[in-house]
Amino acid sequence: MIEEFLVANTFAFMLAFVRLGTAIMILPGIGDAFVSPRIRLLFAVAMAFVLFPLILDKLPSPMPGTLGLFSLILMEFVIGLFYGTIARFFMSALDTAGMVISFSSSLSNAQLLNPTIASQGSLVGAFMSVTGMVFVFATNLHHLLFMGAIESYNLFPLGGIPDAGSMAELVAKALSSAFLIGVQIGAPFIVLTLIVYLGMGVLARLMPQVQVFLLALPLQILLALTCLTFVLAAGLTFWLVKFEEAMVFFLSAGG
Repeated sequence: MIEEFLVANTFAFMLAFVRLGTAIMILPGIGDAFVSPRIRLLFAVAMAFVLFPLILDKLPSPMPGTLGLFSLILMEFVIGLFYGTIARFFMSALDTAGMVISFSSSLSNAQLLNPTIASQGSLVGAFMSVTGMVFVFATNLHHLLFMGAIESYNLFPLGGIPDAGSMAELVAKALSSAFLIGVQIGAPFIVLTLIVYLGMGVLARLMPQVQVFLLALPLQILLALTCLTFVLAAGLTFWLVKFEEAMVFFLSAGG
């Protein structure tokens, strides 16, 4: 009995660690590149240790062999990767919005390290990504990320084979929704740039000897920064609502 108890508990902890650890490694916030991998690993171990008793009654009986164990671990890895990727897509909407704003304000060449994606990105995108992550923690929305990882056991039961077609469809919808959110946040700047370019085009026809586009570049940047001052709070709030809706949808699907 003791041997079976230890085997079942070890098996449950291993499966919980694979799913939760994979998700935590890429979730926004705790899974960002600026967080030490050691901290992410310890957090995943602690979370798996707390939650593995919840899946003890969901373990297959009798215990599978070596091949079955590796199959279960692979499925748990895929599910954790799937959930973390969905959350990361909606976080990347801010970087998309930043790129749209940078192109519209002629600041696309201003590149720096974006800590949320661990690569070079636009100046505005890095600022909005970091600010959005602060908003997530300030409003306790990071609790939804952890709740979603737990509720994934209802959406994807332990030992079940996920529907690859449905998962691919959901990933495609999440990616398109994230891109749409980014474009919607940057829509005021697209309209502003269009108006500025129309005005510069008319001015260039009236005074062809003047380098209108060169002289109007500082004005375009000034107008874009002014517009950013007025719409930044509204844009981040809009993204925060969409991010919450996406996580709540996942929770409701799991429940």
